[in-house]
Amino acid sequence: MSAETPAARGQFTDWRLRFRTWRGGRPFWAGLFTLLAGGPIAYFPYANLQLGHLTLTLGTPAGASSLIIGVLLGVLGISLWYQKHVRVFAGVAAILLGLVSLPLSNIGGFLIGFLLALVGGGMALSWVPGEEPGANPAETDRTDKGGAPGAASANEVSGPHDLSGTSPVNGANGRHSAG
Repeated sequence: MSAETPAARGQFTDWRLRFRTWRGGRPFWAGLFTLLAGGPIAYFPYANLQLGHLTLTLGTPAGASSLIIGVLLGVLGISLWYQKHVRVFAGVAAILLGLVSLPLSNIGGFLIGFLLALVGGGMALSWVPGEEPGANPAETDRTDKGGAPGAASANEVSGPHDLSGTSPVNGANGRHSAG
């Protein structure tokens, strides 16, 4: 192959571009943070810390609840990737599970899992789908095109078809009388 011959895109480049397109159409980072939040919350209550010949067990009486919270956060993170329409439910559930993990799971996985759950849930709540590439923007009122938006001349307001009874011509001035 010479220097002038354009190289074909490789398989890795095609995969990377397809992944970028897939990632852009869903709350990817919210799902990743929520998925990662389940790890420390589920792991730390079952971990053993070795300090020389001393074994420190971090198990709590609520070890089963820590495991359930961690697994649920993992499932919510994966569901954010593959079912983007559940983003509001998954965001609220991730925040609530993160808050519940504080008393039940060694301060929310030593605050690591708690913070990841809050950030992931917040990102899921704030994510909105983007516009389709071919969609035309809606026509809006603009002040740089002929004056204030919705402004009408005096003739248009007080014309014969004005049934509002609020035109300046008849003295109502926008107020209605009750009597």
